[in-house]
Amino acid sequence: MDPLLALRPWEAPEVTSRGRLPMHAIDRRPGAVRLDGEWRFQLLPAPDAPLSGTWSTVHVPGAWTLQDTGDLPQYTNVRMPFPQFPPQAPAADPTGVHEREVDIPAEWAGRRIVLQVGAAESVLLVHVDGRPVGASKDSHLAAEFDLSDLVRAGSRSLLRLTVVKWSDASHIEDQDHWWHGGITRSVLLYATDPLHLADVTVRARQDGALRVDCRVRHAGGALPAGWYVSGELDGLPLVQDTEFDRANAADERVSDFLGEARLTATVPEVRTWNAETPELYGLTVRLHRADGTVADTSRHRVGFRDVTIVGRDLLVNGERVYIRGINRHDFHPLTGRTVSAEDMRADLVLLKRFGFNAIRTSHYPNDPALYDLADELGFYVVDEADIESHDHAHEIADDPRYLNAFVDRVSRMVLRDVNHPSVIVWSLGNESDYGANHDAAAGWVRRYDPTRPLQYEGAAKTGWADPSVASDIACPMYAPLEDCVAHALSGQQTKPLIQCEYSHAMGNSNGTLADHWAAIESTPGLQGGFIWEFWDHGILQRVSDGRPAGRAGAGRYANGVAGPGHRWAYGGDFGEAVHDGAFVADGLVFPDRTPKPAMYEHRELAAPVRIECYRHEGIVLGNHQHFRGLDWLAGEWELALADGRTLTAPAELPDLRPGQTAAVPLPFRLPPDGGEAWLTLRVRTARDEPWAPRGTELCAPQLRLRAPVTTAPAPAADRPVDVDAEGLLVHPLLTAAPVLSLWRAPTDNDEIGGMAVRWRAWGLDALVRKLVSVDRAEGRVRVLAEYAGTAGVIRHRQEFSAVEGGLRIDEQAELPAEFDDVARVGSVFETVPGLDLLEWFGQGPWESYPDRSAGAPVGHHVLPVDELFTPYLRPQESGGRHGVRRFTLSAPDATGLAVELDEPRQVSVTRFRAADLTAAAHHDELVPRPGCVVHLDAAHRGLGTASCGPDTSPAHRIAPGVHRWSWTLRLL
Repeated sequence: MDPLLALRPWEAPEVTSRGRLPMHAIDRRPGAVRLDGEWRFQLLPAPDAPLSGTWSTVHVPGAWTLQDTGDLPQYTNVRMPFPQFPPQAPAADPTGVHEREVDIPAEWAGRRIVLQVGAAESVLLVHVDGRPVGASKDSHLAAEFDLSDLVRAGSRSLLRLTVVKWSDASHIEDQDHWWHGGITRSVLLYATDPLHLADVTVRARQDGALRVDCRVRHAGGALPAGWYVSGELDGLPLVQDTEFDRANAADERVSDFLGEARLTATVPEVRTWNAETPELYGLTVRLHRADGTVADTSRHRVGFRDVTIVGRDLLVNGERVYIRGINRHDFHPLTGRTVSAEDMRADLVLLKRFGFNAIRTSHYPNDPALYDLADELGFYVVDEADIESHDHAHEIADDPRYLNAFVDRVSRMVLRDVNHPSVIVWSLGNESDYGANHDAAAGWVRRYDPTRPLQYEGAAKTGWADPSVASDIACPMYAPLEDCVAHALSGQQTKPLIQCEYSHAMGNSNGTLADHWAAIESTPGLQGGFIWEFWDHGILQRVSDGRPAGRAGAGRYANGVAGPGHRWAYGGDFGEAVHDGAFVADGLVFPDRTPKPAMYEHRELAAPVRIECYRHEGIVLGNHQHFRGLDWLAGEWELALADGRTLTAPAELPDLRPGQTAAVPLPFRLPPDGGEAWLTLRVRTARDEPWAPRGTELCAPQLRLRAPVTTAPAPAADRPVDVDAEGLLVHPLLTAAPVLSLWRAPTDNDEIGGMAVRWRAWGLDALVRKLVSVDRAEGRVRVLAEYAGTAGVIRHRQEFSAVEGGLRIDEQAELPAEFDDVARVGSVFETVPGLDLLEWFGQGPWESYPDRSAGAPVGHHVLPVDELFTPYLRPQESGGRHGVRRFTLSAPDATGLAVELDEPRQVSVTRFRAADLTAAAHHDELVPRPGCVVHLDAAHRGLGTASCGPDTSPAHRIAPGVHRWSWTLRLL
């Protein structure tokens, strides 16, 4: 029997590999043969099932679950997709057999030949020409195998890679994303000299001190005499550390088969690496034979920086830095976890433009290319091991059968990524309780790499000051803001507090983000956190047959919307019985990387330049960076006036070091005619950056210079007000009269947080209106109505008054005590078709809500109605604009209606009623209405993040009692 099958590694947690080479730091091997492309494929029902005679093809790298093989993706969050307890796997265990012929280059004769499989989910079995080579686990790290004795240069061999989908390892890869099966990163062959660099470890300090440790091996076993290493850093020669050599010899550490050498250098006037100025040097290390010829070469990019914790502060190069982080999965809507380097660059470029400076690789080591890009573009990385045992966390944390797996996964991650300056923290995994297995892994890391701190959220068993060896950082998950502040002020804090997850981005979310950052920036001991998460993990799905669109789906989506015949699939859309629905759609960008409105909120909160205040001598500006001046930025002033004008002027930014402030003259003389005035500084890149071309806007800090002047419209008693028998307004441009609205299509936070359940129980989604009275007078009609729900009655009064040029509507709603936290209080009406352009004075241009409005500056904005709606994957309340003072809805001939509000209000204009959005599970089910559905809200509940984390703050909830609002309706 095949010894790899006899081992049954899919149900043996003690076995992490067989025949696999040790992990090493990544370097680029010139001449490597990439084996990506079409492979023959069979999907077996179980690992020990026999092959059939029928082969299809799949693309490698690529998950077979996205390639029409019959085995489809499945999404679960906490629950495992099968009922077996660890370490068991189900008997029905899809197993993919991948085969292809490989031509071994003739010039590789006499060389060591290595196969590298970038990633396979979840157990990899390797055969060459029918002979077993080895096995590997860990779905997110590469496995290498020495094929030197199995293949012959200049000949062709048959390579078979068998991947078992479910295994004992699946129980520690329960990571809140789609379950797939397949080879998800590139496969390649490369060759080295028998005498080769087995590993190169670089330690580059802030003071310019460089240490390079080399491990040397020979494929034949014993090392030949006389070998040595040399190196250079951008032309600066490295020197052999002879003291290290003497110490090794004295300790008898150098054996016949393992060689160790150390090179050192000190770089004068070193340019240090940080996320704002990611300076990199080129390092070349050469391994020489005794005669001086080069046997092997390794190249790396080096960043000089120190990471330390002093007291309760995390320091980079001695500076306390704010961690403006994002959690990121490897994801693509067509190819799943197979992501190209170009796509990863686009991810990081987008994040950089929106003010992020840190990435947590949730919840496994990401593709190696990501770390190269983070080094280059400037990101702080929390590198997280491939460990999450969510469903069986408590059982596995102390299970000695999984001890080797924990240490193996953590140590291999560290060995692979240790040379990246972007990696500033190692993470032992996620949501796996806390036990001896974590301590064992932590002990290995502390011995191997004492230059970086460790973190693990689960280690805080007795509180955030827990002295556990497994975490140097208090990294809670969705901790209430008030608890974080209280801890920082308690006198008990012993570690930096940086939340590993906060502000859950599911659907229309990320409320109170500004509150978080106001607290973080004003409270010593709080240092930031990582938003969950970057992507909505919607898979592009063909509506016709329910299958993933796969690579053929390219171009079938734009601006966050799946194209005709397609939709974004989430849990349950592939017919799976066990799933967790739309919880997989919880990112700050849509599946096509279109930013959600919440991205602009973060952008403004992370602004490098801010308007601190307005004094008589001028505007005070501040540099809120950690390392960089303002010379790389350019500015433009905008003055938005209530009369519709917007004035602009160039802005000369002062020469400020990080943390400094300076006053600059007021760029405009305010017109004497009064009215509201807002000053905005649009900050852009002054030159091309690696992540942004010249002129890219990075923030738009704003300051109100003058408050609004309110004037009541002149009455016109001689004009009639028309209402029908039910007391509903009759108007030529309205197809549905303004009525009371207390319901919004529930957001994901509303549904999961339990608010929508209450609202439905109160009957807010189906209020019954009853006319009580109509009081008519000259130029005025007063209407009193009652809206009955199951929990009480709301009295609603409307007074329609004819005014010069239109109609004034004064409204009042009395919410009884039973309705103590409703979604909104306001008016809703519908317009005739053809009014397709919205112009408004208020916050914008993107969507904003009461607790997510810091990133939407006040100004004059114009958008087509069809572009106002935000297509969250599960339809829900969206498209709102906060702080609207007035707006017009117009047709192409400039006719239409105008609305003026008594004070800044929440307004939404879309093609959908709240009931339309509530009833739909996907956007392909929505049918836009020909007219506009307009909501004018006296009060609108905040969004919060209650799908996972705290709800909105009490200040953004709607209390019972009397609510009043007024608005004026005119024809254009």
